[in-house]
Amino acid sequence: MAQTRDFLLEIGTEEMPSAPLMNAAQQLGGLVAKGLDAAGLAHGEVRVVSTPRRLAALVFDVAVATDEIHEVKRGPKAAIAFDADGQPTKAALGFARKCGADASELVRRVDADGSEYVFAERSVPSEPAEPILSRLSAEVIGGLQWPNYRSQRWGSEHATFVRPIRWICALLGTDVVPVTYADVTSGNTTRGHRVLAPGEHVVSSPADYEATLERAFVLSADRRAEVIRAGIAKIEAERGGARVDTPKRIFDEVVNLCEWPTVLVGTFDESFLEVPHEIICESMLSNQRYFPIYDASGKLTREFVVVSNADPAVSATVVSGNEKVVRARLDDAKFFYDEDLKRPMEEFVERLGSVTFQERLGTMLQKVERMESLAAAVATQAGEDEAGVAAAARAAHLAKADLVSQAVVEFTNQQGVMGGYYAAAAGEAPEVCTAIREHYRPRFAGDELPSGVCGRCVAIADKLDTVCGIFAIDEPPTGSSDPYAVRRAAIGIIAMLRTLPSCDLRQLIGLALGAYRAQGLEFDLEAVAAAVVRFFQGRLVAIAKDEGLRPDTIEAVSAVGVIDPVEFMARARALEDARSQSPELFDDLATAYARAAHLGDASLGTSVDTALLGPAEKALLDACEQGSAAVGRALAEDDYAAALSALAELKAPIDRFFDDVLVMDEDTAVRENRLRLLNRFVEVFVGVADIGALSRKK
Repeated sequence: MAQTRDFLLEIGTEEMPSAPLMNAAQQLGGLVAKGLDAAGLAHGEVRVVSTPRRLAALVFDVAVATDEIHEVKRGPKAAIAFDADGQPTKAALGFARKCGADASELVRRVDADGSEYVFAERSVPSEPAEPILSRLSAEVIGGLQWPNYRSQRWGSEHATFVRPIRWICALLGTDVVPVTYADVTSGNTTRGHRVLAPGEHVVSSPADYEATLERAFVLSADRRAEVIRAGIAKIEAERGGARVDTPKRIFDEVVNLCEWPTVLVGTFDESFLEVPHEIICESMLSNQRYFPIYDASGKLTREFVVVSNADPAVSATVVSGNEKVVRARLDDAKFFYDEDLKRPMEEFVERLGSVTFQERLGTMLQKVERMESLAAAVATQAGEDEAGVAAAARAAHLAKADLVSQAVVEFTNQQGVMGGYYAAAAGEAPEVCTAIREHYRPRFAGDELPSGVCGRCVAIADKLDTVCGIFAIDEPPTGSSDPYAVRRAAIGIIAMLRTLPSCDLRQLIGLALGAYRAQGLEFDLEAVAAAVVRFFQGRLVAIAKDEGLRPDTIEAVSAVGVIDPVEFMARARALEDARSQSPELFDDLATAYARAAHLGDASLGTSVDTALLGPAEKALLDACEQGSAAVGRALAEDDYAAALSALAELKAPIDRFFDDVLVMDEDTAVRENRLRLLNRFVEVFVGVADIGALSRKK
């Protein structure tokens, strides 16, 4: 068994920002493993350890040397590899190139079958691990990428890193692996917590690395997360069911701002609770990385959690200092809120005229004007009464007003939310305030929808206006780019329309595009409308697939051109259910439909001369007449299962027709009459689904 040792590479730096640190930690393990594999150095698990001041890779069971390699590959027969003059042929040259050798290095040898072949032989001697690890370490350090962050240079060196490198610890077993990067040379020491264990600490071996760090008051990222979560759980339990708000992004950042975390609790003045809790929490979370505490009833308290990296002995001083900082921050938030309340919302709306929505699509005020009429149209289609329609238009009028408020300029994530507060303070109706607050929903897949119809009408108007505008200026999303989040907007519209079944998406698209035309934007209305419709069809197809519907079912329904989400899904599920209940019937019907559609000639029309019909043809025509009427009644009542049941009744007569009738009769009149009959058969299906799609192989 090959001898192995553990390997450690630790890169010690000045404090690294959280985001690039997490990104580099994700890269490091892969770079090390890939480098070892490429060098032919066997190894076990690769573990990454990171703190604000270090990035380390621990590799277990690294072979102390590469395996010696002797490789023999058999090529073509010698008679094929060399011509009569002994010169290598294309066959020999190609084989040599494939083996990484020169044709002159090929050897001839009689193989077991008695024939002479050419062989390529390669011998690679074993190489000790240390020089490989030395080269690899320098390459890994230089190979780490820092997207969105500028790397630094220090001293007289040209090598760069996100922060200056202060030490390198590189060990193979107990031996130091020589590594030099940016004038820093490796050793067998790490560094402890800046305050609790400053200076160098000897790492006896890679296996002892994490224990050495812990003795020096430094924990790995997963251990720091455990300590912080345990501290927060204790705080929640002590407060009888309280909840500490720990958004994942902020929590991960806090984990990467400390090496020896201590979880503490601070307080702020009770007067700040008069300010909307959203901007209080936004200020604490985004600016200071404090975690707000809510009581058991969900109400914000005046307490907050601080994670300290200082000596626990000075926790009281840490808390006091952070309370002073949060007081100043919350003073700002309260000032912005109070100042905004002094201005009427109509003033904010007027100021939207100086805010650009999109360079070619005008100002936010113009967008608001379009949203008003569109939201009212959605509310009307949704069946709202006169008061409901007026509320939707009013909410749309005020929806973007807070974009020019001081609070939202400072806390951009609270747009909409602050508008809801300002509208309530101005005495607007509760449903209007709620709609303003929620009209950006859903912001992402799985997000909550606006809670009321009014909010959904405004949200649909907002998102549909954006989708149609972006298509009108011919900047639709591409496979790799969607700068205006049009896909997300379309998915949100579909999700909301599924709760408003009476709304007509195709008509709303026309209204949205018409509003742009009325404001002077020039574009081909018919072409853009068709493009938007296709875009929504594509989103519906993707959603249907995500919900488990079969691709051929989706294709069959898509062919009808339905884009209203409720109808699309109802049709698709009805077809799916019908196929599940009678799989053979629908498979045979799909085959017959595809055959009829292929033979039919649409240019001949569907007017059938009954005088030329035989019994099987007459039976099919009667079935088509009855089926067409039944399908019409079913579609009028949105009963798609009944429509499919009516289509199923056509299977027996179409089967009999194909069994008894020669479609392509020599008599032109008879042949064309039969083709018209097939056209009539196909026509029955047109408004329901392209049943022929079920017969196509995927």
